[in-house]
Amino acid sequence: MLNLNPATLIARLITLVIALTVHEFSHAYFATRFGDDTPRRAGRLTLNPLAHLDPIGSLMLILVGFGWAKPVPINPYVIRQNNKAGVMITSIAGPLSNLALALLAAIPLRLGLFPTTYQVSGIMPTPGYFLIEFIYTNVALFLFNMLPLAPLDGEKVLEFLLPRSWQGVLQGIRQYGPFILLGLVFLGPYIGFDFFGVVIRRPLMAIVGFLIGS
Repeated sequence: MLNLNPATLIARLITLVIALTVHEFSHAYFATRFGDDTPRRAGRLTLNPLAHLDPIGSLMLILVGFGWAKPVPINPYVIRQNNKAGVMITSIAGPLSNLALALLAAIPLRLGLFPTTYQVSGIMPTPGYFLIEFIYTNVALFLFNMLPLAPLDGEKVLEFLLPRSWQGVLQGIRQYGPFILLGLVFLGPYIGFDFFGVVIRRPLMAIVGFLIGS
């Protein structure tokens, strides 16, 4: 259910700017570290949100709590020449940056600096409510992007971990990844499979509970 009260919108807008910008900058930074100048030439090696935010993905994050940014262009051939695991590290850097942001945001709550609250009234979010929203969104981005389906980051991690004999199978289904993902999200409930409930919501609640100690 959408929660479009002003405080939630403000919290999600701030989260949007921070979470997606850091995510994409992390991709660009590690690609550059592995000798690929493509992100720099594309203007993506920056913490300027305007270089990274995607209009539709941003709107999705505001409305439903998850979304996406513009993918950072990289040259896998150049990266692999410098480090065999470079593409995997570059890919996983984005989701891990979101998990790190969630961990940092949980510290003030763990220390009792702000009361943890899931309810808000008024126009502005309280610090405790903002931190909860920030943590939930960043953990959701981590989990969603780690799914092993193209074009998500987890697919590149799976590619690195799979034995060579399975690489052809992965390449064969890569082009269908977006359609498989959309089918799981939108058609899953009609066949009795709550994709987000099983794959995202349950681990999301567990990780957030661990981070904030509830």
